[in-house]
Amino acid sequence: MPIPTPHINAKKEDIAKTVLMPGDPLRAKFIAETFLTDPVLVNNVRGVQGHTGTWKGVPVTVMASGMGIPSIGIYSWELYNFYDVDNIIRIGSAGALQDDLKLRDLVAGQAACTNSNYVKSFGLGETATYAPIADFTLLRTAVEVAEKRGLTMRVGNLLSSDPFYAAEGCSKNDQWKRMGVLAVEMESAGLYANAAYAGKRALCICTISDHIYRPEDNLSAEDRQNSFTDMMEVALDTAVEMAKL
Repeated sequence: MPIPTPHINAKKEDIAKTVLMPGDPLRAKFIAETFLTDPVLVNNVRGVQGHTGTWKGVPVTVMASGMGIPSIGIYSWELYNFYDVDNIIRIGSAGALQDDLKLRDLVAGQAACTNSNYVKSFGLGETATYAPIADFTLLRTAVEVAEKRGLTMRVGNLLSSDPFYAAEGCSKNDQWKRMGVLAVEMESAGLYANAAYAGKRALCICTISDHIYRPEDNLSAEDRQNSFTDMMEVALDTAVEMAKL
């Protein structure tokens, strides 16, 4: 496919080898303006902002994914396959399932369960079950970075859910919780599947923004956009470490 693609109008050299991918375009803008040196807006097709600058001397792109697996599926596919991106780190919000998780806790998706049919598009067969997992090198690096910063980051299973709102009695939250799933988000399974198909690396790090079983625990939209700085800096430092490999 020629560059620019239908969804990214950047030049190939405008996109760094590691891309941090929040869902929210305004979060991408916040990260770029707060952390990156000399950030440049390299994409704004459909308002999906992508900014490239440097962090500790290493080129990093921060680009939004939009909401849900179909959206991150498009952007990560184009980044991996047409822009030669090596690493995508999703940095998003998630709703906690486990009782001991609190607001602003960090969780990393070692794997991603899903109720989406997206992975069936890879032709594995109707009876096959594919388990989307994170890249181990990215995961280990992010955990080490978090530890150096004195942060605790829970590692385990996430649920990538297609529906944000579920019909009464159809959420299955109790069953996912019982199976040890840490939290619910909407993108990582699609990202992990795309990375596997392209032979690239992917990781999802989330900040707990609300608790499924404690509705009173809920951060505002502004907090989600601007206050997840621990997660942002872990991802940025992970990009620096990956550049040394």
